[in-house]
Amino acid sequence: MEEEAVVRSAAVGPDSVRADLEQVFRSTYPRVVGVAARVLGSRTEAEDVAQEVFLAFGRSSVPAGQAAGWLSVAAAHTALNHVRSRRRRTVREHVAGGQDDVCPDVADAVVTREERRRVRAALARLPHRHAVALVLRHSGLSYAEVAAALDLSPGSVGTTVRRAESALREELNRDAPSE
Repeated sequence: MEEEAVVRSAAVGPDSVRADLEQVFRSTYPRVVGVAARVLGSRTEAEDVAQEVFLAFGRSSVPAGQAAGWLSVAAAHTALNHVRSRRRRTVREHVAGGQDDVCPDVADAVVTREERRRVRAALARLPHRHAVALVLRHSGLSYAEVAAALDLSPGSVGTTVRRAESALREELNRDAPSE
């Protein structure tokens, strides 16, 4: 019996597909996309992140029972990496003389978009653990789910989230435009 489990886990390689992948995908896809969308602000980009995350899960040996937490954390990490990459790309394009994409819009929509950009940029500057804790908690995961996903005790999740929120506020205030 134990040998069968070892053989099955060893069979998961770059050319094989996990037997539990479809079931895990169907049960966790909305949550994975939701976590990524919270970070990225775009469902389309979040779906791309979900695809990356499920591909990584398919190659992993993570037990199906731990899949939801693993996938949520992986989605947050991957989405934060996308935000950081986007920021670096924007800087490179600006240095190269590229023009920013500015489309005429109603002032409120511009302000809202700018605020979201500021929050995402500040979130990307936080320590990874704090950023992931915020994303997971504000994506609707319970304290117990966040604790399991980040390997924390359930009692420390509240403290971690509060510290992360405080650090986010400090980043936002540091980066606030002066009027």
